[in-house]
Amino acid sequence: MKRLVKLIGSLAAVLVLTIILSGCGKSSSNSAEKTPGKLTIGLEGTFQPYSYHENHKLTGFEVELGKAIAKKMNLKPVFVETKWDSLIAGLNVDKYDIVLNNVAITKARSNKYTFTTPYIYSKSQLAVKKDNPSINKITDIKGKKVAETATSENATDAKRLGATVVPTNDFEQSMALVLQGRADGTINSNGSFGAYLKQKPNANIRLIDGGNKVATQKIAGILKKDSKLSPKVNKALQELRKDGTLTKLSKKYFGTDITQK
Repeated sequence: MKRLVKLIGSLAAVLVLTIILSGCGKSSSNSAEKTPGKLTIGLEGTFQPYSYHENHKLTGFEVELGKAIAKKMNLKPVFVETKWDSLIAGLNVDKYDIVLNNVAITKARSNKYTFTTPYIYSKSQLAVKKDNPSINKITDIKGKKVAETATSENATDAKRLGATVVPTNDFEQSMALVLQGRADGTINSNGSFGAYLKQKPNANIRLIDGGNKVATQKIAGILKKDSKLSPKVNKALQELRKDGTLTKLSKKYFGTDITQK
């Protein structure tokens, strides 16, 4: 009798394991990249003018870019909003096909993921309050508090220049901390600041160019290392650059063309 109970228990364990493995296989086959007719795009949705909500509708430069890329690929765009700190990692679990979120190409990221050709060439600036007398060039942030999203390239640059990074969730929070005097400044792209001042022309900030102290960042889409979509996305971007769409979208959201080297 005891042997029969043990045998039944063993068979039950095998059955449970088989179901689990079967479920895992099913999940993999339904990954975003294999969803017929759709291009699933990861972004924050809180980073104006790249992706944000206006009148309860998702819009922005990278939202329109995503739609244009999908159209060129004869696919329907589907947007998945995720916080920055877990955004890129979402590619690892097939949460989406591609991330379009002002992501800079870096060696560390390139080792783990595949980047598209760049669609933005981003030059860095530092924002400080107008009446801040202690910071007049970007190297003056040494020993100062700089507000940045913790895992961003801007945070890396701030640390390299000797600043202490005050972690934030997004660009808006970084700007708020600067204006509140809780941070001495924040580094971000000329495009981001241009769009910010377009919305708030009387903001109490002063911009300082990064010059040659901060390298121009190449901004691109990012996909899984083994993604088969990369050549198709690159082809779409090439066509969008050639037909003027990239320049048109850039001027619409940034007031200038930041898609050129």
